[in-house]
Amino acid sequence: MKCNIDQRGRKARLVAGALIEAPGLFLVVMRFTGMVDGTWPWIVGVSLILAGQFMVLEGVLGWCALRACGVKTPL
Repeated sequence: MKCNIDQRGRKARLVAGALIEAPGLFLVVMRFTGMVDGTWPWIVGVSLILAGQFMVLEGVLGWCALRACGVKTPL
């Protein structure tokens, strides 16, 4: 994987990944402590955490999956 985003794109992906990950962690903690019932907090929470981690990975590596597929992203 070769670098296909600049410093602005890297920072944007790191920040966005952290912002997406935070509500996921919140949901998982709420479900783990029993404050919310059902299976939806696990599914949504883990999905948000994984998506956020992928965005952080993109920022660290300087590689964007969408750009690699040919989509022109603004950053």
